[in-house]
Amino acid sequence: MKTAHLFSYGTLQYKNVQLENYGRVLEGETDALSGYELLMIEITDPEVVKISGATHHPMLKYSGRSNDLVKGTVFELSAAELEQTDAYEVDDYKRVEVQLQSGKKAWVYISAAEPAEK
Repeated sequence: MKTAHLFSYGTLQYKNVQLENYGRVLEGETDALSGYELLMIEITDPEVVKISGATHHPMLKYSGRSNDLVKGTVFELSAAELEQTDAYEVDDYKRVEVQLQSGKKAWVYISAAEPAEK
């Protein structure tokens, strides 16, 4: 089975969100991503709000500053679970591949209005 790494800094770390999206609790490792900063956005999709229990979710915005560090968790997902994650994330986010502080390459959701890591 082909797997992918996913870096989560927000609601995908919540057990209830994992159970709703994947039918299981994910095991992950602490990691971090430099060059991005966190901001909060309002979520208007009622299904996502219902699953997460929150009307505002964190979002990454590319800063390019190496001293900007966002901590989170890196999970291993199947290709089907990654597609399920795409369905969960609202259109304000896009998925890009980044290199984490640990050296692992992982997918992460950032602001759809921002460029990916340079």
